[in-house]
Amino acid sequence: MRVFLVGFMGSGKSIFGARLAEKLDYSFVDLEDYIEDIYSSPIKDIYSLKGEPYFRKIERQSLLELIEQENIVISAGATTPCFMENMELMNEKGLTIYIRQGTNCLYNRLNRGKKFRPLIEGMSHFQLIEYLETSLAKRKPFYEQAKYNILGKNLRTIRLLEIVKHEMKQTN
Repeated sequence: MRVFLVGFMGSGKSIFGARLAEKLDYSFVDLEDYIEDIYSSPIKDIYSLKGEPYFRKIERQSLLELIEQENIVISAGATTPCFMENMELMNEKGLTIYIRQGTNCLYNRLNRGKKFRPLIEGMSHFQLIEYLETSLAKRKPFYEQAKYNILGKNLRTIRLLEIVKHEMKQTN
């Protein structure tokens, strides 16, 4: 089985993905880390040097490569579901779970770690709030195509494990 975690940056996809993979004895891959490893370059550099169309192409190719694996949990990039019919592909090839976080929760998480996220690094309080509200509104229709839509606040790995085990029973 393939499990795809989708959601906004700071929603917990990578943390929960690694924990879930460990509980399932699956591999775990963060799609953005995978791309940076394969192309030996930070995503922000790929984006700035080669442009968004190039990045979307290699993002799709990387997703197609990872989909070939079984018993894997993949943390998708925050915008991955929004381009090139990636959400449809993930739904077709595995179990998709949207880890939903509210604007306030995301703000608190991201504001604390802005220096590690180049996209929002220089944003003021108001800019970050506006960015979150605008981006969430645009991405929500894609995220909500996931089979499961769960609130990330107070989420425990055991809840994700229950969902995956339930799906395993359904497919057998």
